[in-house]
Amino acid sequence: MTPLNHPDDHSMSFGDHLEDLRRRILWAVAIPLPLAIVIFLFSDPVIEMLYRPLDPVLASFQLPRRLQALGPAEVLVTKLKLSLIAAAVIGAPWILWQAWLFVRPGLYRREQRFVYFLVPGSTVLTAAGLSLMYFIMLPLMLRILVLFGTSLHLGGGPTMEPRIAAAIEGSPDIRVRIADPETPSPGDIWLRWPQMEMYVAVVPDDHDATAAVEILLVPTPSGSIISQEFRLTTYINFVLLLMLGIAVAFQMPLVILLLGWMGLVSEKELRAKRKYAFFACAATAAVITPADAMSMIVMLIPLVALYELSILLLVIVPASRVAEGTLLQRRRKKN
Repeated sequence: MTPLNHPDDHSMSFGDHLEDLRRRILWAVAIPLPLAIVIFLFSDPVIEMLYRPLDPVLASFQLPRRLQALGPAEVLVTKLKLSLIAAAVIGAPWILWQAWLFVRPGLYRREQRFVYFLVPGSTVLTAAGLSLMYFIMLPLMLRILVLFGTSLHLGGGPTMEPRIAAAIEGSPDIRVRIADPETPSPGDIWLRWPQMEMYVAVVPDDHDATAAVEILLVPTPSGSIISQEFRLTTYINFVLLLMLGIAVAFQMPLVILLLGWMGLVSEKELRAKRKYAFFACAATAAVITPADAMSMIVMLIPLVALYELSILLLVIVPASRVAEGTLLQRRRKKN
């Protein structure tokens, strides 16, 4: 179907629209659904990638380097959710292409040129925002948030169970083992490789007299009264929500550009109301990021830069040049 130059170039009945919509929906899910199955079969690298920024933070604070699953189906549900989300993200260009094929016949040529500019711009901004989040913001946020939990102490230093303290004080050697010993004796101490966690075999309490020994994990001497071990679902949801918020926030230049094309805002108005825009950026950064000043500042800086980019785009990409299709031609003339 050719693009419209005039309103009466082509018309479709309501039934034709429904049939075309049904066909595009079927084509849109034809790629993501099989892709979700493939990603589910190889979902471990996805979880490892999302966990990677957290691992050095846990190691630096001497916390257990693992995520907890508190239910038998938690890992399975998390993998299913990640598979669907990853398939939707990877298949987004295909889905958008099918949506574009549905709406394109009803658009004028000049209206199509706006879409050709907005879609690639949105892709670039989304990729930039997610890269900033993953490599810079997420590690910094995690370090600050974990620091809050480890900074709460009681006087007198860390406490330890007397049985563990007695075993450690009476043992001259600590061996490194890949697995727990088959028949440990009371007082045996070892480090489990590669987690490098210390375990000790002690005499069991009276309520468990049937066991020969009881194996206990030696707590790390952080002294904090809060034990921080993150749950798999909670951590993955935290990362995904942060990614969604930043991806949406980074669309600000295109939203402002679209408003400028519609005549609702102008470059002069944006310059005159900078202080109000900075306040709105600060409020947005406070909503997206956790409640700490450093994370808010890290988010505020790119938001302010995006606002300035919006002003620049209104100057160099006016609606008239996009509608006429002369934007690239004029640039070539200047060169």
